Amino acid sequence: MNASLQHVLCIDDEEDILQVAKLSLEMVGGLRVSLCHGSKEAVEEAVRLRPDLILLDVMMPERDGPATLEALRAEPASAGIPVVFMTAKVQPAEVAHYLALGAVGVVSKPFDPMGLSDTLKSLWARHVT
Repeated sequence: MNASLQHVLCIDDEEDILQVAKLSLEMVGGLRVSLCHGSKEAVEEAVRLRPDLILLDVMMPERDGPATLEALRAEPASAGIPVVFMTAKVQPAEVAHYLALGAVGVVSKPFDPMGLSDTLKSLWARHVT
C-alpha cells in the first residue's frame, strides 16, 4: 500500500455521478481516478488497476454494491483493497450494515464535490494506520 491515497477506482452505473466524482477527486484532491461503469467488470478492473481505494455505489443493476464487495473480497488480488460505499441510504442502521459487510466508510449521495477527496483521504488514513 502507498503511504498516501493516490489512486481511486469509482464504480457506479450513473455516468454523471462518475464524472462529478472524477472531477472532484482529480481537481480538488489531486488524485488519480479510474472509472468503472457498473458492477459487471468491477472485479476485473480492480484486479487490473490495483487502486488504493474503491468508491462503490450501493444500488446498481446486475450486481449491487454489497454483492460487488463480496466478489472483490473473494478475489485474492482485490481482497485487501479498502472499499467506501456511496449511497443515498445513510440511516444509522444502514451505515452500520455497510460497515459490517467490510466497507471502511460510507459517503452519502449526493456528495459534496469540494469535500469528497478530504473524506476519502480521512477514511484511507484511518484504514492504513
